[in-house]
Amino acid sequence: MTERRLQLDFLAVTLLLICCVFWGFQQVLVKATLPEVPPVMQASLRFMGATFMLWVWCHVRGVALFDSDSSLKAGVVAGLLFCAEFVCIYVGLQHTSASRLTIFLYTAPFWVALVLPIFVKTERLALMQWMGMFLAFVAVAFALQDGLHQKTTNYSSAMWWLGDALALAAGALWGFTTVVIRSSTLIKISPEKLLFYQVAISAALLPLVSLQLGEPWNVSWSVFAATSIVLQTVVGAFASYLVWMWLLGRYPATKLSAFAFFTPVFALLFGAWWLGEAITPGLVAALVGVAAGIVLVNKKPIS
Repeated sequence: MTERRLQLDFLAVTLLLICCVFWGFQQVLVKATLPEVPPVMQASLRFMGATFMLWVWCHVRGVALFDSDSSLKAGVVAGLLFCAEFVCIYVGLQHTSASRLTIFLYTAPFWVALVLPIFVKTERLALMQWMGMFLAFVAVAFALQDGLHQKTTNYSSAMWWLGDALALAAGALWGFTTVVIRSSTLIKISPEKLLFYQVAISAALLPLVSLQLGEPWNVSWSVFAATSIVLQTVVGAFASYLVWMWLLGRYPATKLSAFAFFTPVFALLFGAWWLGEAITPGLVAALVGVAAGIVLVNKKPIS
């Protein structure tokens, strides 16, 4: 039986920060690859690749993927929620700005903190920890304020609100995926099998969504585009998500989820480094605010 811990230790924090750094980098990588590979096609390819890699990994390590362990129902639900999240993200991006979508998407930790304690009492946050969560969210919103103020002339009013609604739905789906994992039999299975449910279902369904959206499936890519897809697959959809599943099986999901607030801030930093976007004092302040909020979330409440 896996030993669960009530607080994040140095290993957990280190792994989380590494994941958030890459996820932030991946947001910029996806954006830079869009001229050659459409967004849902990118997601489809990385999940198909991750499914194959995960199967090979499990075969070599002797990890059972298809044994009967009463996890199928919950696994399919988690996989469908995971896939639906990405559908909402990519369809939503066609109707609202990336900055607005990011803010709504990162309401996910709030959904985890609100819903998960109903099923798992040890996941309940104290008032100080809620304040930390709110501080981190406000810091992310502050970092993205320039994008919020830009005029969205490419979107009609109705489509603009549709995009926001899809972004909020994506955040809820992300949060509910974590809730299903943490409150069901999925918490007892291997991280590999837990991830397999999600990437395999996404690999099966996302190509259909891509084709429905009219994305062209051509393979006339540059070396950069091919390298981008490989990185998104090997590091993003396989390695980093496998680490995340491992962490979910050992540490409080509410505290793990709070670290997700680092991802959009790191994305802005990588955007400044790679795409030449400005590093403003507000961005630096946002990074400090997110860090301070996460410290509060992970601080032991006073008895």
